Amino acid sequence: MSSSGEYMNGHVHLEESDMDESDGKLFLTEAFNIIMEEILNKGRDLKEKVCEWKDPDQLRSLLDLELRDHGECHEKLLQRVRDVAKYSVKTCHPRFFNQLFAGVDYHALTGRLITETLNTSQYTYEVAPVFVLMEEEVISKLRSLVGWSEGDGIFCPGGSMSNMYAINVARYWAFPQVKTKGLWAAPRMAIFTSQQSHYSVKKGAAFLGIGTENVFIVQVDESGSMIPEDLEAKIVQAKSQDAVPFFVNATAGTTVQGAFDPLKRIADICERNGMWMHVDAAWGGSVLFSKKHRHLVAGIERANSVTWNPHKMLLTGLQCSVILFRDTTNLLMHCHSAKATYLFQQDKFYDTSLDTGDKSIQCGRKVDCLKLWLMWKAIGASGLSQRVDKAFALTRYLVEEMEKRENFQLVCKGPFVNVCFWFIPPSLKGKENSPDYQERLSKVAPVIKERMMKRGTMMVGYQPMDEHVNFFRMVVVSPQLTTKDMDFFLDEMEKLGKDL
Repeated sequence: MSSSGEYMNGHVHLEESDMDESDGKLFLTEAFNIIMEEILNKGRDLKEKVCEWKDPDQLRSLLDLELRDHGECHEKLLQRVRDVAKYSVKTCHPRFFNQLFAGVDYHALTGRLITETLNTSQYTYEVAPVFVLMEEEVISKLRSLVGWSEGDGIFCPGGSMSNMYAINVARYWAFPQVKTKGLWAAPRMAIFTSQQSHYSVKKGAAFLGIGTENVFIVQVDESGSMIPEDLEAKIVQAKSQDAVPFFVNATAGTTVQGAFDPLKRIADICERNGMWMHVDAAWGGSVLFSKKHRHLVAGIERANSVTWNPHKMLLTGLQCSVILFRDTTNLLMHCHSAKATYLFQQDKFYDTSLDTGDKSIQCGRKVDCLKLWLMWKAIGASGLSQRVDKAFALTRYLVEEMEKRENFQLVCKGPFVNVCFWFIPPSLKGKENSPDYQERLSKVAPVIKERMMKRGTMMVGYQPMDEHVNFFRMVVVSPQLTTKDMDFFLDEMEKLGKDL
């Protein structure tokens, strides 16, 4: 090495930083101003578009996505930030109704910014002392809302992973030898879930080696709720095929219709058959904050585990998902622990039970508790309750107004904030008995979706289900919404579909 600190063979200057601190801080400051203006100000402005739609080839050209050998100048990088903001979907826009999340909470967003800036992992107390204690408190409060004074839990990267955690821990509970000996040491296992449950149950069965053919699909009623009698029949069927029923996935708030399974009756069946009961409340769990609507999850306290996504109805922002357990025997740790001594040393100078990383299937784990904690601190449980209740009230208003208009037909009247409907254009009115009616009606939603996306006025999802033709699913979740937004939605749908 030369006296100047140059590594001669590679020509790398070891004594010099490869980053200019002042330039970096200036870029961050100016980029943040763009974020504030282009996303948080314009993105929530009703006069602005939900999305500046471009076809893929156009967008590739506009963004100049190619990565090159040399970096770009300050001004060009700032333009990249503007372009990302300009051409992205503004999920904070009051007329974004497309997903099970929307809007923005500034306290939660502040928590997300702090998390990204501190850039630490959740796995040990030594590297994340604040967040380990914070996660413990948040998990405890969420468990208490479910109805458990004790238990366990952990933040996960999304509801799908939370459901997979539940399946894995339940399998360990039923067949602990699988952890060490593998699947050959266990019998054929059977999982039960409804027709309208989340696809992650099947994915979990595939991922964990249980097999999708061992997921028994239980029928639902017209509202989309699991039929307990069919659950019992499917359990009998599984046993007749020499499979061992061990796991029932009940849903609190299905993705499409927003249906809630009858948890008390499902709990009775699970107890009689010695099965693990999991409740996927990723979408509907937030009703637990509402005294007025928590009856929808009556019986949830009898479950063994619960998935809950505060990033949906509570607006903490992606990602914020928990898996909660009623278990007090440390099953979560026993199931996943690998006892990595380089990270989870047992002779540390503090209480090593605070090192929660060995409970997780991940090593590095993002801090997801801060945004929820800070938002909860800011508005309290009462504020979160009001947020839930407002979404229900606006949904009722929308449904009532929709029923007054002849071009709208509800698919079902669910108990939650999902509004599923067909738009019946004037050309199809009175032609319900025509042989091509369903085929023509099925084409309406995709066309209107394309028009709204290209106009940028709003975003609403659509999908087929069972024998039904394509229908719209609008989700009322953002606390920014008002009755005027509901009226605009109905008027805009009529404009977009009047000539079909």
